Amino acid sequence: MCEPLTAQGEAPGLLEECRIVHAHGELDAQTVEPLTRALAEARAARPGRLLLIVDLSEVTFADCSILTPLCQAWSDCHARGGWVRVVRDNHTADVVFRCTGLLHRFPAYANAQDAWEGRTAHTGAPEPPGRRS
Repeated sequence: MCEPLTAQGEAPGLLEECRIVHAHGELDAQTVEPLTRALAEARAARPGRLLLIVDLSEVTFADCSILTPLCQAWSDCHARGGWVRVVRDNHTADVVFRCTGLLHRFPAYANAQDAWEGRTAHTGAPEPPGRRS
């Protein structure tokens, strides 16, 4: 199940630009549709720049079927001057991104706050200013 949410506790202008999509359970070809729909709804809900955090921390299994909706969201957000950042601590999701060469596009973030601040899970430091996830 997936649900789009707005970020909380941030400046009003940035709050309007940020959406959080939470997913949980297993994500495969049979169950990825709610994630696909939630990502599309989050993107459609706001014209202009969009900052999108996808929280996969409660996903117990993921296969490569998550890549199409995530890559579509990434392309759309980047075209609009925004970004997509993925929260995950699940080895399965890491394997999907690693085996497909997409770790650079979707680095891991430990939680939504770290994703918001651009602090990847592996380095603990914010991303360089010129780099957008």
